[in-house]
Amino acid sequence: MTNKINIAVIGVGRWGVHLLRNFLAHPQVNVVAVVDPHPERLAAIKQQFNLDENVLLTTQWQYLKTVPGLTGVAIATPATTHYAFIKDALQQGYHVLAEKPLTLNPAECRELCNLAEQHHLILMVDHTYLFHPAVERGKIVVQAGKLGDLRYGYATRTHLGPVRQDVDALWDLAIHDIAIFNAWLDQIPVKVQATGTVWLQGAGEQGEMREPITIYSPSSSSSSSSSSSPSSQGLADLVWLTLTYPDGFQAYIHLCWLNPDKQRRLGIVGSLGSLIFDEMSLSSPLTLLNGEFEQQGNQFIPVNQRQIVLELETGEPLQRVCSCFVVSILNNTPSKVSSGWVGTELVEILAALTVSLQQDGKPIFLDP
Repeated sequence: MTNKINIAVIGVGRWGVHLLRNFLAHPQVNVVAVVDPHPERLAAIKQQFNLDENVLLTTQWQYLKTVPGLTGVAIATPATTHYAFIKDALQQGYHVLAEKPLTLNPAECRELCNLAEQHHLILMVDHTYLFHPAVERGKIVVQAGKLGDLRYGYATRTHLGPVRQDVDALWDLAIHDIAIFNAWLDQIPVKVQATGTVWLQGAGEQGEMREPITIYSPSSSSSSSSSSSPSSQGLADLVWLTLTYPDGFQAYIHLCWLNPDKQRRLGIVGSLGSLIFDEMSLSSPLTLLNGEFEQQGNQFIPVNQRQIVLELETGEPLQRVCSCFVVSILNNTPSKVSSGWVGTELVEILAALTVSLQQDGKPIFLDP
């Protein structure tokens, strides 16, 4: 007999609605509640998914405490609310799947990870790309030495919106590519640098544009502020990053949500070729470009050039995230791919990048 767990989805905006869709389709899940501050959204998802009358639809987080047998919650709310929501959920005994970033403050992340361990609960972060078949296959290729000696990496993540009002382009976009580089290299950066430009939401402007969240918060107190708050100088629309890893490998990342040239492209260059993950290419998202130089006198001649489109497993990455969360709960075993501690490492990197951004690109060193 299949064990089923009861899950509530908190926030059914642009991303949360996909979490809801996947959990509704999961054979080992009962979606028992949905929380969102907008009644019209609740009405829309009730109709869209033909939700059973027994599913609690509410604008109030506190009402979840009246739901019997609630096992876990999936949180897809503004990043500024994560700390308070996750802490309250863990204290209530719920397993938590949180949208990235885990919080905006590394100290808070560590506190939440320790709290989850103390209560023997799963804390997992939805770093969706770590479950993408192309990223999984890419890690195998890199770790197998197919690229030869690794030389450098690069990534571009640009599009025209959506423009966030709770975090800047660094916190909204960079975490994806940093997570992929960390996974492929099996390393964490030791030095980071960031520069950026603010056009749309200068310091003191973005607050008026934010979505009201007062009725949404699990308590009247908000998350503690951090010296690395991403909004202290306005919300950067364009960001350039440099990550330096322990072995000297460097990755360069270009991020912008104010560019209609939509790109989702990441590559690693080695002495024997390059591995390219191009999410916008439906026919060949992961490509191995072989090629190297043969020296003839003082000339360097390209040789062994060929292009290999790598075959990938099928499956929606977010569906894999949701399934991993369910399996982790049923087995009481944290995810090795995207645990709270993995999320904490990424927030520590983003916090260091924010300090660099605020200091015009000053190199910031991270503890190994």
